[in-house]
Amino acid sequence: MARELITSWADYQMALDRLLAIACHKISIYDEDLVTLKLEFAPRLLHVKRVLEAGPHNSLQIAVRNAKLIRQKNPLILNLLSTFGHRATARETPEQLAHLRDCMILVDDKHALIRFERDMPRSKLLIDEIDETRPYLTRFKEIWSEGGDSVTGTTLGL
Repeated sequence: MARELITSWADYQMALDRLLAIACHKISIYDEDLVTLKLEFAPRLLHVKRVLEAGPHNSLQIAVRNAKLIRQKNPLILNLLSTFGHRATARETPEQLAHLRDCMILVDDKHALIRFERDMPRSKLLIDEIDETRPYLTRFKEIWSEGGDSVTGTTLGL
């Protein structure tokens, strides 16, 4: 069990790498637009793929406030969503959640990286902290249940 306070962007990136490296079954992300997470960085993308490939019940859920940059600048993420569409889903949260300013990455329901303010690196990393992670899991489920527009790797229409 470990808790760490993160105060710089470099430490935030290292904490994200640590978190993704220990992921086994489930990754849930709530973020502004995924830009700060740099999920297209090869080692990070490989960790996400590894989780999705490891088991039929493994999953990736991504909720973003602004999906424009994912659609325009993240072809590898869109490809991942297409390839693993049965296990990987992303959506743009509805307008009524636009005021939320925090970000979170939750892994296997017991690890988390929580950024308190989307424009600042100040965060906390929780490893094997089930009790402390539980309120964030509940919060993510509430955000996810609000619905929103799907972000997909394919364009619908004729």
